[in-house]
Amino acid sequence: MFSSIKKKWKSEIFAWSLLFPSLLLLTVFTFYPIGITIVQSFYEKNLAVIEPSFTAFANYKHLFADDIFHKVMINNFWYMIGTVPTSIGIGLIFAIFANKALKFRGFVRTSFFYPNVVPMIALANIWLFIYTPEYGLLSRLTNFLHMGNVSWLGSETWVMTALTIMMIWKEAGYFMIFYLAGIQNISPEIYEAAKIDGIHPFKVFWRITFPLLMPTTLFVLIVALTNSFKTVDQLFVMTQGGPNNSSNLLLYYIYQQAFAFWDYGMAAAATVIMILIMLVMTILQFFGMDKKIHYR
Repeated sequence: MFSSIKKKWKSEIFAWSLLFPSLLLLTVFTFYPIGITIVQSFYEKNLAVIEPSFTAFANYKHLFADDIFHKVMINNFWYMIGTVPTSIGIGLIFAIFANKALKFRGFVRTSFFYPNVVPMIALANIWLFIYTPEYGLLSRLTNFLHMGNVSWLGSETWVMTALTIMMIWKEAGYFMIFYLAGIQNISPEIYEAAKIDGIHPFKVFWRITFPLLMPTTLFVLIVALTNSFKTVDQLFVMTQGGPNNSSNLLLYYIYQQAFAFWDYGMAAAATVIMILIMLVMTILQFFGMDKKIHYR
């Protein structure tokens, strides 16, 4: 009995020793910064005070009373609604097409994935040129079609649509890679049996392919939801949150509070809110979709 307990302890120690490097990195670069941020959110820490002072929930009260913060949250909600389902759906279509393509398969897959290779700052500058009034590619096209000249990034009506289209274009190819891997892991024998039974291709997709891709869909959905709250690079290059905060999103709002207004307490409070939102969405998606997932 003593030997079995000793063997079990050795196994436990060995397992934890393997996990230790990852746990150390998570603690130093994730858990510790989150803890510091939570603590700072309860302090007034800006250029108006010499020493940070404890103010309890005052920063959160100021946030919820801030009209700009309300607008930012609404913008982020519509940005999430616009980018997440569309980019996932297009990514799935890309994966099916790339898996079926017999000729130029490598070229097709590379073309779909290429936007993810280019840094976001470079992509933002490319799309800034596309959206430039009068001289931009899109403006030249609309003028050629006699549709008028639209200031896509200067219009409160169109700026979020413009940013959403750019993000869908970038993320669809990224999600395609995961779906392509998921499709290729499905046994060909299942499709052969469906073909012998004469099942319609659409029904094969809906009854076989899509249910077996649910683990991939869960992962991609969590990544897409997280990415919808991590937009900052393209805003810095393209709009600076304008016009009139019509394109301002939560992470860029946090950046403004911390590095434009030097209000670290408000920035920390907004960061805590963002973390809670992403955590709640992840938990809801994980436990809500887990019963519908076929892992085998």
